[in-house]
Amino acid sequence: MIKLITLNNPRMAQAFIDYMATRHIQIQLFSEGEGQFSLWLTEPSVQEEVLLELEHFLHHPNDPKYQEASWTITHDHTPKFSYRSPSLLGMIKSRAGPLTLLVMVVAIAIFLLQQFGLGRAIFQELHFPAYADQQWQLWRWVSHALLHFSVMHIAFNLLWWWDLGGNIEKRIGSVTLAKLFVVSAAVSGAAQYWVDGANFGGLSGVVYALLGYIWMMNWKAPHRGLSLPNSVIGFMLIWLVLGFVQPFMAIANTAHLAGLAAGVVLGLGDAWRLKSPSDV
Repeated sequence: MIKLITLNNPRMAQAFIDYMATRHIQIQLFSEGEGQFSLWLTEPSVQEEVLLELEHFLHHPNDPKYQEASWTITHDHTPKFSYRSPSLLGMIKSRAGPLTLLVMVVAIAIFLLQQFGLGRAIFQELHFPAYADQQWQLWRWVSHALLHFSVMHIAFNLLWWWDLGGNIEKRIGSVTLAKLFVVSAAVSGAAQYWVDGANFGGLSGVVYALLGYIWMMNWKAPHRGLSLPNSVIGFMLIWLVLGFVQPFMAIANTAHLAGLAAGVVLGLGDAWRLKSPSDV
């Protein structure tokens, strides 16, 4: 399912649901608590049509066609108001594409295996190439990004990967996200290895690349629909700086910085390649 919008008036939301039902398009209403209600589209293929109609509805909610639709829907249908919450899996899938989900599943599977006495063996097979005979084991240039060493570590990284990576994959495509993952994992891993050796792992270098990519795309190609609040960008940059100055936590700071730089470069390149015809 695809989340369309959150409203604070369920009766208003139901009017839109009823109207779309007359066009044989199913939309579901869920309670999100604190008086907020979300509309979810069950059929992605009609998303563009529904969003256009939703924009008209928000500007003209009293249009007679919406009121007439509510009368048209017969009373023997399923009760109009549904206050169920959408499933966690449904919410995750609504934001993420196949590559986003695949990386999440693989990272979680590796983390779980590490908890059953396989941590050292898995690390030995997946860490960044540290020896001459490992340089051509090409998977190592990216597999280190799938290693995590605590619940907080993997939860933090996967949350940002899902949010930022899912947004990129949905709007730009899986190929672009794959390019970002491979390039930023290799660049951030090489930088961190050069500074501290191969004793590191995690998606955070890739996450910072996604941040840099979206930042540049929003600046140079806003028509592509990739954006982040300035507060989020500020938080992540402050966290990056704090990583270099605090002495208490083992953080792969160089990987973060190198990943951000890789994302900025790739973002500027794609922004130029995908620029709007009006900018030519």
